[in-house]
Amino acid sequence: MNVLWEGDVVVAGGGSAGCAAAVAAVRAGASCLLVEPAGFLGGTGVAVLDTFYGFYAPGPVSRRVVGGIGWEVCERLFAAGAAFERPNTYGAGTGVTYEPEELKLVWDELTSEASVLLHARVCAYVPGAGVEVETVAGRFLVKARVIVDATGDGEVAWRAGAALERPGLRAQPMTATFRLGGVDLSATSSSELHALMADADLPRREGSVHRTVNDGIVHTNLTRVSGLDPTDPFELSRAEREGRAQVREYVRFLRAKVPGYESAVLLSTSVRIGVRESRRLLGQYVLTSDDVLAGRDFPDTIARCGAPIEDHAAGSATRWEYVHDYGTYGIPYRCLLPVEVGGLIVAGRCLSATHDAHASARSMGQCMAMGQAAGTAAALAARAGLDPGAVDVEVLRARLREEGALL
Repeated sequence: MNVLWEGDVVVAGGGSAGCAAAVAAVRAGASCLLVEPAGFLGGTGVAVLDTFYGFYAPGPVSRRVVGGIGWEVCERLFAAGAAFERPNTYGAGTGVTYEPEELKLVWDELTSEASVLLHARVCAYVPGAGVEVETVAGRFLVKARVIVDATGDGEVAWRAGAALERPGLRAQPMTATFRLGGVDLSATSSSELHALMADADLPRREGSVHRTVNDGIVHTNLTRVSGLDPTDPFELSRAEREGRAQVREYVRFLRAKVPGYESAVLLSTSVRIGVRESRRLLGQYVLTSDDVLAGRDFPDTIARCGAPIEDHAAGSATRWEYVHDYGTYGIPYRCLLPVEVGGLIVAGRCLSATHDAHASARSMGQCMAMGQAAGTAAALAARAGLDPGAVDVEVLRARLREEGALL
């Protein structure tokens, strides 16, 4: 098979975790190829959402817990006039609402020193060599010393035979988001909206409708597609169609029942349905709900989180459980490392965590922090000829601190 690229690190998946990993790997002195199936970078942050959560821990005093590359992204968005901070309706901490089109450009700029391959997908794991990628020009071999799986679904880890857990029917539901124009948000408060939804026949009777960077345009996180497996091709396809059908249902409800939405116009639906949970690594350490709620720290912490357990799999409502005393907890480096497969690091929502712990650690702020750690570790391992599991954790943590990470 023809070799398309050869170097130190390959990152599969160009979402929040993957982009941060690629930037970190290059800054740590490694050559890096970033592979993304879509025609743009940013993943769910561009295709589905417009607000980052996880940067701040909730509580009476706002505390930022994510720095480094993730916060650099936010600062660039602020400087462009394309983002602002806002409280979360449910108390999940301050969010950073941004314009997704500007986020595409920010990630293009930050990854400019990496090799970026769009419209390409990792389709096979080649032990000891790298991965195969499917492109518009056919299938090629990509050679790398270390691979970072930031696909969200753990696609590379799955193809490599790493131990994984699929949550089955307990999986967090999927959500199709949408944008409306011509809305007067001042006419109805969030609590009034939820009171109206409580009496309606809707799949989900709470959720978020919030202002955006642009006047009169709102972004929604309302739909709920449950009981389908995002790693099953037919069920994922059904979820996409069901999500759009629910969008129509919610738009009708908002126009008919909610003051301020009478003249609302549907501007767009999410590029793809938002997936909260699919495959999760069973790694060298499995983060648990006890770790989260007790606010535990670890000697190999590479990211911090203060987000509550936010479980959308509890019917029409969402279950919330908060870290003790509004504290924070550490995410261990071991949660990014498979047990059986060498040369591989995962980053993002496919980290090694139980269902409940994952419902806290999956926020995009943490995905960027994990991505920065994974990319840095991959570069250290590749340049030293080590397996990622043999990287000196203190060296890794020191490097992350030098680059602005909050540990």
